[in-house]
This record gives sequence, structure tokens and C-alpha cells, in this order.
Amino acid sequence: MSSRIPNLDANLAVALDALLAEQSVTRAAARLGTSPAAMSRTLARLRRVLQDPLLVRAGQAMVPTPRAQALRDEAAEVVRGLAALLTPSGGVDPATLRRTFTLQAADLVGAALAPGLLGLARSQAPGISLRVLAEEWEAGPALREGRVDLEVGSIDHVDPETRVEELVTLRMAAGVRAGHPLAEGPLTAAGLAAAEHVAVSRRGRFTGPLDAALAERGLSRRVGVVLPGHLAAMALAAAGDVVCLVPTALPGEPPSPLADAARALGLRLLDIPVPLPPVTIGMAWHPRHTADGAHRWLRGAVRRVLRAGGEE
Repeated sequence: MSSRIPNLDANLAVALDALLAEQSVTRAAARLGTSPAAMSRTLARLRRVLQDPLLVRAGQAMVPTPRAQALRDEAAEVVRGLAALLTPSGGVDPATLRRTFTLQAADLVGAALAPGLLGLARSQAPGISLRVLAEEWEAGPALREGRVDLEVGSIDHVDPETRVEELVTLRMAAGVRAGHPLAEGPLTAAGLAAAEHVAVSRRGRFTGPLDAALAERGLSRRVGVVLPGHLAAMALAAAGDVVCLVPTALPGEPPSPLADAARALGLRLLDIPVPLPPVTIGMAWHPRHTADGAHRWLRGAVRRVLRAGGEE
């Protein structure tokens, strides 16, 4: 027996359902928004395909054949299935989700996101679990390969098809312990340059935008140590007389959760007296997840945590 699948026409199934339900070419045509002539041609085609007359005239009416009667419920079920298959998703109920999401983020971003996301998951989607992976050293295809559901942070490397949404713009502040000499008075560019610094770089770099801004004023700073993450740098600043950079909210904006760790460590956040480029935090995902209801919930949750009042 041949296993070849015959050419399928979903329109025939829809027409068959209408004809068997209405038992009238005219009423079936009206139901499907077509003409009686077109419906008559479709009935003729169905008769050829099924090798059965399906509807035969009995006086002024048409009555179904035994084959048609046997097909009636099955045809209706097929059409209901097609409608469900081809109808856009109406979203999901977060309370019913059972899923683990994998996010990729720097340590500070992960620490800022985790409490808010966990709280939203507990109240809205208790079946959700979260896994946060460290940023990759080099741009990788984690989103494309499906190893990561969402990347959150400073998005500077993406595949061409990747969707990116900017969430919040921050500024950098100088974080020092409460008793640090810089915390005693107004911070100057010269005073900032004279202090010892801890730098944050996954690649071990000693210099960054602050060095370029100081150089324009003929100043340079001393970086005593480079660490791969902001949390370790903040802990070091809280324990000694070194300066670390901390992302915080722009003036007039609500406090950013990215500064929560610095505040918890008791760091003082000082305005840097030289212009630095702003820091944009965003999220990136592969387009195959764009319409997925569960992923939409995740993106909305990240949006709410990082920028108050965000909507999908």
C-alpha cells in the first residue's frame, strides 16, 4: 500500500461541514460567504473525491446519503480542529505555566532582577523557575541555539534576526564606603583621579570611559585591581578605600534596582564630575519566542522589575 499523503484542501473540509449541516447548497453558500454556483462546483468536487453523491434531491429538499450521515460529525470535528489550529493564541494563564526560563546577565543585573522576578513568579506564575547564566566572554549564538531564552543587560552583540528592546537608561556614579575621604566633601575630577579604583571587566581591561573622560582634563587614575563582576567590586569598595563605578538612576527618575546591592553594602553614591556616556539596559530574544505567551509573560516581568509601570 502506498504511504503517499494525498493533496489536502482544508477548504473542502469546511465546505463539506457546511453542506452536511445545512443540507442546502444555497444555505451552505450563505454560511461561507460564497455564491451558490461556487458551492455547487465544490459539491461536485466533493462527490468526485469521496465517490458518493452526499446530498440527493427529495422533492424540494436535499437529503444526505448514508455516507454523508456517517461523515457529518467527523467533518464538524475536523473543522473545529482546523479553527483551533489556525486561530491566533489568546495568551496564556500565568498560573498554569510549568516552565524553566534561562536568562543571561551580568552578576549585577542578575542580582537586581532575581528578587523582583521571583516575587512576580510567586504571585502570578508559581510554576515558573528561573536560571541565570553569566555573560559570555565573546558574542555567542546562545539565543539562536535556544540555550538562553532572554539576555538582559547592555546589549552590544546580537545576531541579525535578534529582537532587542531598550528598557532603562542609567548613569554611572562613584561608589565609596561611608568613611572614604571622597565622601567628606564635593567630589572633584582631580580628587576622583587621585583615589585608588577597582575596575570591572570580564576581559581584564584596566581602562574604560572614565579614563577617556579624565584624560581630556589631563588626568589619569590608578586602577589597583580588575575584577570580572560588579558585586565583587562593590564588596571590595565597601571594605576599603577604593572607588567602584555603580550604575544608578538618572536624576529625577525612580531608584534603579541595579543600585540595590550598593545601597545594601552601605556604599555612598557620588556624582561623577566628568561627563560619561549613559548606560542602556535592554533585553534581547530570538524571534521564535516573540508570540509565545509564556515568553511574553517573562518579558513583561523583566520590564516591570527594571522600569516601573512597563506594559507589554
